Amino acid sequence: MRETGRIIKGIAGFYYVADPQGHVYECKAKGVFRKDAVKPLVGDAVEFAIVDEEGKKGNIEKILPRKNELLRPAVANVDQALVIFALKDPEPNFRLLDTFLARMVLTGIPGIICFNKTDLDADGRLALQVRSIYRGSGHELVFTSTKERKGIAELEALLKGKCTTVAGPSGVGKSSLINLLQEDVQMETGCISEKTARGKHTTRHSELIALGEDAFILDTPGFTSLSMDDYEKEDIAKGFAEIGRWENGCRFAGCSHIHEPDCIVKEKLAEGMISRQRYESYVAMYEQCKEKRRY
Repeated sequence: MRETGRIIKGIAGFYYVADPQGHVYECKAKGVFRKDAVKPLVGDAVEFAIVDEEGKKGNIEKILPRKNELLRPAVANVDQALVIFALKDPEPNFRLLDTFLARMVLTGIPGIICFNKTDLDADGRLALQVRSIYRGSGHELVFTSTKERKGIAELEALLKGKCTTVAGPSGVGKSSLINLLQEDVQMETGCISEKTARGKHTTRHSELIALGEDAFILDTPGFTSLSMDDYEKEDIAKGFAEIGRWENGCRFAGCSHIHEPDCIVKEKLAEGMISRQRYESYVAMYEQCKEKRRY
């Protein structure tokens, strides 16, 4: 018996597929996928054969066409990406955040930035700093506090009617935030190690979670590093809206916006129209991709 469904979780070679009625089957992928170097992803729509109805076992036989796919994090068929950082404890790693956002832009997936733990920013100074950095980035920006339950309604409005992949470093309150968004889903929450000030990983696999009838989130494991080494250096500016919008005004075609004279991007940087923090992230990614070509 053949059914259609969606992969909601994948662990150790097993894929958990939900059919339209919400029944979940533990499935293996056919060997043809390995032969063709195709790996099923959480979020995939699939056709699967039921081999044991009572035990809810099956085999994935076909992956239906994907709207899009990401490898970092490894998910498919998403409408947007939500990246969660903390304003404080741990301190935000802006380079890491900018790398995630650039990857989303270059993949064509809208990105939303959520800064959690606003309760630790009593005078609002940190939130003001973040707003100044990302005001020209083209990304939605939302501030939340799971402790004070602030910003949750605004975040829910951004997720409504969408399938959203959710990512962020460990210890920023991602699991606690998801618990507030869906009270029926309780995840193990992490804590910050006093010794390292880094969160313990609590999400060990990607998982699709329903938020009511018209919203889904794809929760993914916490990350501590990302790179742009699978892109060419010429691509990087396209991942920064506030840089890419000025590219055609430079004196030289193919301007890197780093060393060349008469560069309008550097002019806008000097005028404060491009944030220094974002520009430094761009330069670091560009140099990383440039270095890759040497090997």
